[in-house]
Amino acid sequence: MAGGCEGSVALVTGGSRGLGKAIAHRLAAEGATVAITARTMDPDDKYVGSLRETCDEIVAAGGQAFAVQADLAQSEERERLVAEVIEAVGSPDILVNNAAVTFLRQLDEFPERRVKVMFEMHVFAPLHLVQLVLPGMRERKRGWICNMTSIAADKPPGPPFSDFDTAAGFGVYGMCKAAQDRLTGSLAAELYADGIAVNAAAPSDPVATEGAGALDLAKTNTEDISLITETAFRLCTADPATFTGRIVRTQPFLRDVGWLT
Repeated sequence: MAGGCEGSVALVTGGSRGLGKAIAHRLAAEGATVAITARTMDPDDKYVGSLRETCDEIVAAGGQAFAVQADLAQSEERERLVAEVIEAVGSPDILVNNAAVTFLRQLDEFPERRVKVMFEMHVFAPLHLVQLVLPGMRERKRGWICNMTSIAADKPPGPPFSDFDTAAGFGVYGMCKAAQDRLTGSLAAELYADGIAVNAAAPSDPVATEGAGALDLAKTNTEDISLITETAFRLCTADPATFTGRIVRTQPFLRDVGWLT
């Protein structure tokens, strides 16, 4: 099912660190010109990773990369981002919606402004970016959209409910990811005739990436980042005629395609 992406242009959001950085590296290694975006352009002691570092690493490895600093919570910033990418490297063939902002708190005390910014980043921004890159994809009659989602979209099993389910504060995050999953299915249906694949990927277990410690995420039973990176790569190169509208979990998916035993 998977193949290379030689000659394509890939836009990866949240590419300064963690999963976005890993996906950008993989797509570049497979021949794509990778455009990455995040809020951190230059190295800063306050943060782990930056766009410039990711670009430098990709170029040093023989790939092609271009960075645009942008705050994806702002509509006008999203428009500027896509315009700059198109001008510099061409209209994206691949869009990976990976950027996120996460606040963890129980729902009865969750601030409205933080709910809004999370939905802006996880739902409105991905939809808007799809709208912005669609003209080029439709013109070429091909494209790949990959939304990075989460098992948090599933409702907690119960009753009874575990202490983790009731205290971890993943309610708003799960709401955002559930909306993103539904967005994936709707886009896949609407864009099928245009030859554009729209899929979503979620780790089977939490992934420990750079900077995740600030979220106080689970530090045990974590999944190697290579599994979600491989999954994203395959979704960005799958046949749009046969593989679209899927919400996949890394380990079952990679077993099904024979990459993982």
